[in-house]
Amino acid sequence: MVGYRRNFIPGGTFFFTVTLEDRRSSLLVERVGLLRAAFRAARDKKPFTVDAIVILPEHLHTVMTLPSGDADFSDRWRQIKSHFTRGLVAAGVPLSANHRGEYGLWQKRFWEHTIRNERDLERCVDYIHYNPAKHCPVSSPADWPHSSLHRYVRDGIFPADWGGSGAFDKGDFGERED
Repeated sequence: MVGYRRNFIPGGTFFFTVTLEDRRSSLLVERVGLLRAAFRAARDKKPFTVDAIVILPEHLHTVMTLPSGDADFSDRWRQIKSHFTRGLVAAGVPLSANHRGEYGLWQKRFWEHTIRNERDLERCVDYIHYNPAKHCPVSSPADWPHSSLHRYVRDGIFPADWGGSGAFDKGDFGERED
């Protein structure tokens, strides 16, 4: 089997899909405050910009831009996952650990896509913001609270009713089809 090669580009912009091991879980939205704290803690250690994000019950999508000269998105994800997991344990959420003391909360890997140009960025941001209408019991993306869509609306980038028509194609962004 050919090994997967990640595309490490210093200062690059990347689309990520990160998933919990248990696809029936809703810990990401139930404990969204801990997830936000995990992002802040990782960003304090190694800066990055979240260009767009949506947090769903068992997975999240984000577009992240790294500082120039830095291509280490893998360590940022390790920090985010680790901080969130430790926060859950500290809050008393029952998680089972393996014989090495590791928690099986997250899927081991994540899916990433290097943003190639402005059109690719727009496509990925649209996908992120429309994702709740695809996966969650909301009729409009604006009805989902855990999305950067609200920031885009506040900043006048998107109208308040953006995505309400359901006119987006599904695209292939590393998700399993339900």
